Amino acid sequence: MKNIKLAVGALSLACFVAMNAATHELQSPDGNISIKFSDDSLKLVYNVDYKGKVFIEPSKLGLKLQGADVLGQNVQITDAKLSQGVDSYTLLHGRSGKVDDAYNALTLEMQENSLTERKLVVEARAYNDAVAFRYVVPEQTHLTDYNLVEENTEFCLAKDATAYALVLPNYKSGYESEYHKLPVSALANQGGVASHYLVGMPVLLDMPGVGWGAIIETDLEGNAATYLTNPTGSWMGHKFTTVVSPSRSRSEVAVASTLPHHSPWRVIMLADEPGRFGETNVVTSLNPECRVADTSWISAGLSSWDWWNGSLNKAGEVAYTTETMKYYVDFAAENGFKYMTIDAGWCGEDITKCRDNVNVPEVVAYAKSKGVKVFIWLYSRFVWNQMDEAFPLYEKWGVAGLKIDFIERNDQAGIDWYYRVAKKAAEHHLMVDYHGCTNPWGLQRTYPNVVGYEAILGMEQSKAGGRDNPDNRVTLAFTRMIPGLMDYTPGGFDNVTPEEFEPNMVTRPQVMGTRAQHLALYVVYDSPFQMVSDWPEAYKNDRSFDFIKEVPARWDETRVLNGTPDTHITVARRNGNDWWLGAITGWEPTSFMLPLDFLGEGNYTAVIYRDTKESGDQPKQYEVKEMKVTSRSTLNIDMARGGGIAVKFIRR
Repeated sequence: MKNIKLAVGALSLACFVAMNAATHELQSPDGNISIKFSDDSLKLVYNVDYKGKVFIEPSKLGLKLQGADVLGQNVQITDAKLSQGVDSYTLLHGRSGKVDDAYNALTLEMQENSLTERKLVVEARAYNDAVAFRYVVPEQTHLTDYNLVEENTEFCLAKDATAYALVLPNYKSGYESEYHKLPVSALANQGGVASHYLVGMPVLLDMPGVGWGAIIETDLEGNAATYLTNPTGSWMGHKFTTVVSPSRSRSEVAVASTLPHHSPWRVIMLADEPGRFGETNVVTSLNPECRVADTSWISAGLSSWDWWNGSLNKAGEVAYTTETMKYYVDFAAENGFKYMTIDAGWCGEDITKCRDNVNVPEVVAYAKSKGVKVFIWLYSRFVWNQMDEAFPLYEKWGVAGLKIDFIERNDQAGIDWYYRVAKKAAEHHLMVDYHGCTNPWGLQRTYPNVVGYEAILGMEQSKAGGRDNPDNRVTLAFTRMIPGLMDYTPGGFDNVTPEEFEPNMVTRPQVMGTRAQHLALYVVYDSPFQMVSDWPEAYKNDRSFDFIKEVPARWDETRVLNGTPDTHITVARRNGNDWWLGAITGWEPTSFMLPLDFLGEGNYTAVIYRDTKESGDQPKQYEVKEMKVTSRSTLNIDMARGGGIAVKFIRR
């Protein structure tokens, strides 16, 4: 690596051009990933290699600040510093309990070749499964404020990779859609003409002959969220550029701040298999440390829930009442669930007052007597207006958490609102589950009282149509699960075939996929706050419900064992000495022999819930089998169409 330090002053442009460009390389600790930065022709560019092959070709970097040229496209690197570090911390919930991620780091200082001589810093890190960089605009003489118009970060892919892309209609959405599989060039040209699409992060990329990649962002504090688009308009174009979510109150400036200011981290994950992105902790590692001093009141767990099944009472009648909510509390208490969630309808625009139908303080007090805690639903716009008044009141009532819905914004003010909610909620011992929201970015490390994000085409879609189906569930496990915390709301027990399926908006919707698949989702998906969504009576006298009653909601370790976004996925998670396994497939049946070498030393009893030969046509059919296994054993995985398998391995 060439390490230079230049005195930059009134040198002419010709002098700058005549000098050799500086190139600085940063490698991952294992040497498999490399990112290089250069100021070639005074343009700041970077490129990324994976195992000696190009994944991202030279791509421009820069920030368009109000009233000036792009900062980064007329600069020279003046200093470069290498360093090393280890992200060592604990997570209350997520895919790991203890994180120890080693990285190498590079800090580049640069100065603009202009009369203003604006300064820019780029910080970069290289982990064994990702590289990340961010812009830092330091305090300086000729620049007093940070007023970002747009960010000019490119991701010029070496090949026309296959993308699994979340295509969104505009900047006001809840990120609840499919991840479409198509070449990156297809996002630039449809019908033979130029076209442009807004793509939410993460985007998953399959580059044959090179590897799998994913582009995502983390640590959004003080910023707006970012989208990707293919700007080329060409059938030959296969690159992305960033699009910052525009402000809803300012016409030109997307992000306004004082100096110094840093952007979110731009993260490029790389691996031989896409399952590795379901194991990495890079997203949380690149966020600030925990700001909640006492976390003893925060706990993962399952929750009974009234909304999905139509708020049915014990008699099977629609009844959104205090007594019905107590019925769901009883259901939670009887089956060892920590939580019960009261969904929409208990309040109006004034979220400090209950309507006549459901008395929240009464339900909370009743739940406390049963050893159950209560989450309550809130409309985000009302939270904006009454947060300071309502949150202390909820703490006084004894509410455990808030499910805040229809956020549908991620501009700078919107992202700031996520942080303010998390902070204010923590001050009043309230957990938070964001719905109708943008994808997560690792906020749960900083505020571990954030226990859930929706931002997913989840099981609620079964009420309206066929978008929630086994193929979609597999793809979500490789895409939406990259940043974690996905509140899919599993637990549907009226399992039917696609031929039988009929959406039902009123009560007890049907779900496609086998019973074993719907059990497996409790292991496959990352979620410390899991719903048990169906009507309590639907679970009575059904042995498969035992798996839901016993499955943990927090994990010490996660392994994605195999699969692709188009076929199936197998996930194993450890809680203490015990392991839990979930595998699901799409509409194509899938069979293989699975080595159990992820198990620790010793002997285990495996309790297996799996499809039968009839499950493809009779999805409610399943069988339960027990067997003794060790880490040297293998397990026969035989999943029907839309099928799955759920296993608990109890160490003896």
